[in-house]
Amino acid sequence: MGYSQHELEVIQERWNLRFPSDLVDLLRERRPLLDGPGAFDWLLSDPVDIQGRFDWPFEGFCFDIEHNEVWWPEWGPKPEGLGEQFERLREVFAGVPTLIPLSGHRYLPADPFEPGNPVFSVYQTDIICYGANLQDWIKHEREGWSDDGLPIKEIRFWSEAIRKNNAPP
Repeated sequence: MGYSQHELEVIQERWNLRFPSDLVDLLRERRPLLDGPGAFDWLLSDPVDIQGRFDWPFEGFCFDIEHNEVWWPEWGPKPEGLGEQFERLREVFAGVPTLIPLSGHRYLPADPFEPGNPVFSVYQTDIICYGANLQDWIKHEREGWSDDGLPIKEIRFWSEAIRKNNAPP
C-alpha cells in the first residue's frame, strides 16, 4: 500500500518539493518504492537520513573537488581555497534541478515538472542514467541493467554530468 493524497501533500510541503505526476502515481501504489537496502519511508524514516539523501549529491561533488581535483570549466575560475571552491559549487548547485531521493543513490530530477524524467544514479561526480523514466528504473532495479534504447530526456546540469563521465545517456 502506498501513501494517501494527504500524506503526499504533507511530504511535499515538509521537504519543499513538488512530485511529478508519475512519481505521485508510483508513491500511491508503493511505500517504500523498493524493498531492501537504501529503501526509506518519507513519513517513518529518520528526517536526518532523508536530509542526508538530499545532501548526498552536493557532498559527493565536494568530495571529488577535494580528493580528485574535479573542477568543471563551466563553474568559472577555480578558487584557491577549498572553502571558496565549495562555496562556488554551492552557488552552482543553487541553480540546478533538485534531485528527489528514490532509493539508495537513485534520484529523480524535480525539473522539468512533468512525467517521464530519467532516474539518475549519483555517486560523487559519477552520474549515470539508471532508467529512462520511473518504470524503466524499477525494471532495471529488479532485473538488472539493460539498454532498452528508450529516449532519455535532457536534464539541465545532470545530463552534462553524464556526458563528462563519458557514460551513455
